[in-house]
Amino acid sequence: MSDKPRVLLVEDAAPQAKIYQQYLKDEMITLTHVDTGEAAKTFIAANLPELILLDLKLPDMDGQEILSWIRQEDYPCSVVIITGHSTVDIAVEVMQIGAEDFLEKPFNADRLKTTVRNLLTKGRLQHIVDDFQNTFEREGYHGFIGASLPMQAVYRIIDAAAPSKATVFITGESGTGKEVCAEAIHNQGARAKQPFIALNCGAIPRELMESEIFGHVKGAFSGAVSERKGAASQADGGTLFLDEICEMDMDLQTKLLRFIQTSSFQKVGGSKQENVDVRFICATNRDPLESIATGKFREDLYYRLHVVPLHLPPLRERGDDIMSISQYFLTTYAQEEAKKFNAFTDEVEVILRRYNWPGNVRQLQNVIRNIVVLHNDFTVTQVHLPPPLNTALNESEMAHFVHTTSSSNNTDNSADAPIKSLACVERETIERAINLCDGNIPKAAALLDVSPSTIYRKKQSWQPE
Repeated sequence: MSDKPRVLLVEDAAPQAKIYQQYLKDEMITLTHVDTGEAAKTFIAANLPELILLDLKLPDMDGQEILSWIRQEDYPCSVVIITGHSTVDIAVEVMQIGAEDFLEKPFNADRLKTTVRNLLTKGRLQHIVDDFQNTFEREGYHGFIGASLPMQAVYRIIDAAAPSKATVFITGESGTGKEVCAEAIHNQGARAKQPFIALNCGAIPRELMESEIFGHVKGAFSGAVSERKGAASQADGGTLFLDEICEMDMDLQTKLLRFIQTSSFQKVGGSKQENVDVRFICATNRDPLESIATGKFREDLYYRLHVVPLHLPPLRERGDDIMSISQYFLTTYAQEEAKKFNAFTDEVEVILRRYNWPGNVRQLQNVIRNIVVLHNDFTVTQVHLPPPLNTALNESEMAHFVHTTSSSNNTDNSADAPIKSLACVERETIERAINLCDGNIPKAAALLDVSPSTIYRKKQSWQPE
């Protein structure tokens, strides 16, 4: 019997099934295809596949019926819904029932393969976490919020690295919490009661960076009116965190390497050697190997710092953490602003989960603060969402809107229908968008890809003289 994970494809259209099978032919899986709901239920009950790719429209039953049956029977299968008729309402419904993901036709091979790989990896990791649940499953950790499997791995690395003096090299996109991670390592270790000093190498002017790290003596340069301790001295006995290390000037990288090797340095303008006991933690949102290849980062410094690598996952890969973090920020900012917000609608939850979050946790934090500051309600709804999330929503609803527009007046599409003036068609389209958006003109404008002022001007022109 094969040790490869079992994947079931439930798709009644033979050409589509062949395409998906071709997409997945090189994956390390055992793929089985059935074309009816009954065949799917029989296979699932007998074989318990790890992953099911389930089309919503089947000849003998609806895919949602199969999904509900899987959850009622408590089968431990991940389910990905496939449909050619995507709307936010459908996404909300299938995710509430228990779907893990939602693929809208047409999708390419990379999208399908990434979804399959991620969910199979999640399933394998879930078994590991379940086996060691009491030890590893934590809802949060030293400033982090979230119990997702990628974050459980981060927490375990911090646990292991914190007691050591070894340098930790943190990588991750902007906004993933690299400084939070550095502080967690410091606070979890033996140096927790000693100083934690953080420097952002990308935010300090190049000519001041050496002084910021090593300090300077009086008169070392114009404006140095007194002697000053640098971060190295301030962090003595504790931790020095150098964020965006790849932005550091090459000349200063040489001095930093010497400092790391000897634990000694000279202040700018000074001649006296000073010795300190410092634990180094570094971070970057760049690919350090790419920076080495382009001559912007010293290879010997990289290997001196890259002792314990720790990668922070982007928010889009953290699953349910998105809503845990959103709820935390909503509660926190509602209290700060004396507002009543305490929950999100199902539709908003789908949007938050499906958005790509290029700015990660920092962007999510700003979005929730924006909502709380600018609005006052009990529940966050679609109309409260700021850009770019309102645009993401409108992309999801645009197909539904166009379908509704075209199907609501079939005579307009017939050959015998009278031709309407362009101004009439324009007015009907704008009014339909406004109605769809419950009278919210900025949202309707985003849906139509025009400015709100354009709609206000058009509405004014429709008023009788």
